[in-house]
Amino acid sequence: MPDFSDLLMPVAIAIIMLGIGLTLKFKDFARVFIKPKAILTGLACQLLLFPILAFIVIYFWPIAPVYKVGVILIASVPGGTASNLITHMLKGRVALSVSMTSFNSFAIIFTIPLFVSLALSVFLGKDTEIALNFIDTFREILLTVIIPVIIGILINEYTPKSFTDKLRGPSRYVLPLLLIVIVAYAMFSGDGGNAKLILKDWHLVFPLLVINFLGMLIGFFTSKAIGIKHDANFTIAIEVGLQNSALAIYIASHILRSDAMEVMAVLYGSFSFFTTLLIGFLLKKYSPDKKQAVKKINESFN
Repeated sequence: MPDFSDLLMPVAIAIIMLGIGLTLKFKDFARVFIKPKAILTGLACQLLLFPILAFIVIYFWPIAPVYKVGVILIASVPGGTASNLITHMLKGRVALSVSMTSFNSFAIIFTIPLFVSLALSVFLGKDTEIALNFIDTFREILLTVIIPVIIGILINEYTPKSFTDKLRGPSRYVLPLLLIVIVAYAMFSGDGGNAKLILKDWHLVFPLLVINFLGMLIGFFTSKAIGIKHDANFTIAIEVGLQNSALAIYIASHILRSDAMEVMAVLYGSFSFFTTLLIGFLLKKYSPDKKQAVKKINESFN
């Protein structure tokens, strides 16, 4: 019987990314280029500012170097279905969220090898036995992320709407459930080895909480300072703060072959959905656009 990490886990990741593709059409990408301000700001925060922030925070955090690499891995992966789901729940700009996830899913072919290799060099040294091969990483991400997203887009673009609606309906529940299953399996597989490590090193949750919180603040206030509308501000914050823990677990276990890095991804996946939902809700209520506030006041007198 095939091992979960070698077959079933990549399939689960591919299904999740296929589900994201089902929400997209090629015109969504054209729309992004017509008015690119929000997505370019969001991608800059997620692809550049957030990993830099993670490096700064974790460089000074007193934990083992291999765990520090695990934090950088989390900061390097894109958002996923969970961030899209939270954006939908908070009535943010779902199209922006999905577009950021999609573009970032392509960009990680370059950003994950770059940042994780840098982290391996900085924190573990050149003589470490753990190595990230660019070609292998490219192949794995291509098969589990890029191709499934493209297939989802093609299905959504060229099949009857009634068919895609039938697929998207259940996917709203199936995809988050898959995320939960992946995290749970990673935690309790191998005779509960990861669960034992988590119980032993429970303090590792604190740097993950910090980067989750600070990542959302960077996304929110950077976009706000640039003058982007409020609904896009908290949408970007959600997308930056909530990384695809399932993909991080997969890379840590299947490509990097590191139990310690996998533990960091499992820990992050165990709480980040709920903390992001709470922080996103608070940011949504914080300082809405003045024009929107004035409009609501005027409407109340009419």
